[in-house]
Amino acid sequence: MPLAKWTFTGGLVLTMLYAGAQSSVTAYKEVFRPQLHFSPREKWTNDPNGLVYYQGVYHLFFQHFPGDIIWGPMHWGHAVSNDLIHWRQQPIALYPDSLGYIFSGSVVVDSGNTSGFGKRGQVPMVAIFTHHDPAGEKKGTIDYQSQSLAYSLDRGRTWIKYKNNPVLKNPGIVDFRDPNVMWYKPDKKWVMTLATKDRVTFYSSVDLKNWTKESEFGKGQGAHDGVWECPNLFPMQMGDTVYWVLLVSTNPGGPNGGSGTQYFIGQFDGKKFYTGGSTVKWIDYGPDDYAGITWNNTGRRKIFLGWMSNWIYANQVPTTAWRNAMTLPRELKLAHAGEDTYLSSLPVKELTGLSGKPVVINKMQVDTLTDLSGRLPATGPQYRLEVHADSLKDFFISCSNVQGQQMILGYEKASNRWYIDRALSGKTDFNKEFPKKIFAPRVAVTPALDLTLVMDVSSLEVFADKGLTVMTAIFFPDSPLTRLRIGSKEPWEIRGLTFTPLRSIW
Repeated sequence: MPLAKWTFTGGLVLTMLYAGAQSSVTAYKEVFRPQLHFSPREKWTNDPNGLVYYQGVYHLFFQHFPGDIIWGPMHWGHAVSNDLIHWRQQPIALYPDSLGYIFSGSVVVDSGNTSGFGKRGQVPMVAIFTHHDPAGEKKGTIDYQSQSLAYSLDRGRTWIKYKNNPVLKNPGIVDFRDPNVMWYKPDKKWVMTLATKDRVTFYSSVDLKNWTKESEFGKGQGAHDGVWECPNLFPMQMGDTVYWVLLVSTNPGGPNGGSGTQYFIGQFDGKKFYTGGSTVKWIDYGPDDYAGITWNNTGRRKIFLGWMSNWIYANQVPTTAWRNAMTLPRELKLAHAGEDTYLSSLPVKELTGLSGKPVVINKMQVDTLTDLSGRLPATGPQYRLEVHADSLKDFFISCSNVQGQQMILGYEKASNRWYIDRALSGKTDFNKEFPKKIFAPRVAVTPALDLTLVMDVSSLEVFADKGLTVMTAIFFPDSPLTRLRIGSKEPWEIRGLTFTPLRSIW
């Protein structure tokens, strides 16, 4: 194995062993490898970064350590897609340097060349990211994180770091990271939303290089059982009203333990974010959706992507060539439920491009246990299941294999909540927290059932009530969960069930 050794000024030395890229014969065919979701060809990944759409291409940058399958010195990996579904991994975009590791951030299209990085009419793409200095952290200082820039003049293929980095120095805050930048048209300025310990801080700039603090948000608001991370601020329109949505991830303190992403709906005036109400809202109640943000430059369409794991066990899950993946891209919309306003999320419409021939069952009677295996075609482990009923009763859906391992999704009417049970889903002994039952409140107030499941080799994503409640959970079975059964405590009629096999993206 060739040895690569990088020595950075400031005493930071990184030595890495490379086993070489996997062959095309074995890559993306390993046990547990997702077939619908992006995962790196090999090695570690966590937060999605720099999501941006430009000239017909969706860019996905991501936290990446190319030297091991556990977290290490962070780089920005890079993948591109024309349809949000099929991904082509690119060379690493940003490497660690003398200022430190490359932590999370965002990418904008600077179409007005406010930064001055554009030359001869070229439009610069600008990355705004956190430099994390491990030497400073080791010394016990608190100002080891700062914000820096890099730019691309060839549509994201190659990146040049700004010579005067960092552009926003640490004012003395131990957690000062994850800049998310957007263009605020009314004031013709850039707005940065930055995670600062247990809240977010808003900064503004006219050139992406010089930043002014505007305000803070978060004291006494939302969930505070862990540090705040990966904020994302954006406008959304519902009817004639424009709302502002603020996503904030927190670790720990998620709704089912470990990491999770909450959101706030309010107003933003270019300086301050305002919101009412005290209910904590989560974009995903499952344990395996964290650090999610939306794509920049997509107009009114807001497309969300999260990291499909949890910091409780992310370094321990039983994969070998790679570790961790992203959720499905999801389209966000605003919706009313009762007297409150929520974010809903559903898989992007582009997912239908993977569809095989659907099987539709109308007016199906469900008793204690109804086995669907004989009524559905023999397919691979990835599929979409949609279930509709005029009434909602205690029920469960079991997805199992020949070994008897299973993922169970269900609804408890007395407590009005959804659940996922993965206690018998396969390999669970790598962390004691992993097999715990997962719960989510039902937000909708309508009597009818509208449920969509997307099953992959090692993940289940649940979108209940048109995406008002979402749950994501990973699992690691010994063989695919291809057997489907539905059970209920009392006789129940399902108005319609649609089973659609999905082709692999690889």
